[in-house]
Amino acid sequence: MDPQTGVIYRNYNIKNLDFEEILKLRNFLKKNKIKFYLSNNLKLALKLRLDGAYVPSFNKNFSHLSYTYNNKFMILGSAHNLKEIRIKESQKVDLLFISSIFKSNQNYLGVNKFKILSNYSDKKIIALGGISKNNLKKLRLTRAFGFAGISYFR
Repeated sequence: MDPQTGVIYRNYNIKNLDFEEILKLRNFLKKNKIKFYLSNNLKLALKLRLDGAYVPSFNKNFSHLSYTYNNKFMILGSAHNLKEIRIKESQKVDLLFISSIFKSNQNYLGVNKFKILSNYSDKKIIALGGISKNNLKKLRLTRAFGFAGISYFR
């Protein structure tokens, strides 16, 4: 497995967060040398000794900056526009997901707008949204550090 591979566990319903499931997943991923990130819950990610936490674009909170963690712990964030990019930079994210590059939805950027937005940040950029085997070569036109998606891996 590629050492750059990671999994983000997203469950925004905190009342239904299954700790046993998260622990099983953490142990499986660690055994397979895959990084594991918990979405929107830095405190729990630190407690469970995960590889990092993911701060979604709708989270404009800065409370995670009050926690201390080691250099291996990464904060990931996502953005859809320049305003959100600036917020994520203020939140001190290490890696920035910009979406949606290909998926036709309300946040659809396309390759050119994606390139323009990614030039506004010095962070490592991950392309997100609608990536498939058919359009994977188009990512080479961007300065994307990597890509992420759900449909690509199905």
